Amino acid sequence: MSRDHHKGGEPSQRMLRVAELIRHAVAQILSRGEINDADLAGLVVTVPSVKMSPDLKLATIYVLPMGGQGRDTIVAVLDRHKKFLRGEIAHQVNLKYAPDIRFRIDESFEKAERIDALLHSPKVARDLAAPKDEEGGE
Repeated sequence: MSRDHHKGGEPSQRMLRVAELIRHAVAQILSRGEINDADLAGLVVTVPSVKMSPDLKLATIYVLPMGGQGRDTIVAVLDRHKKFLRGEIAHQVNLKYAPDIRFRIDESFEKAERIDALLHSPKVARDLAAPKDEEGGE
């Protein structure tokens, strides 16, 4: 079985497993308050997902502060503590190389809300109701 069949396609099972291990490790570090930073004080940060590069050397960690507060500063704060987090990930996740990490704000919830709002808009509801009326008339 070739190793390069996942380039550009869906992530491999190994990529998914490593991403989940890293997500769990970072979530534990953040929930235990192991990062001492005044900008993180009072913030509850969730880690909804992690995406790994195919070579497992880069982990993109998606974070989201609960309640939306501190959203503008959370990535900068975590970037300041990147070295510590990478070391902790290396201790908790058994990999040949500790992946380089980068942080991004998770926008999937906002996208889902926009799609939900569009689906419940009067225009879309009218368009969805129209085919049912046409089918019933035949």
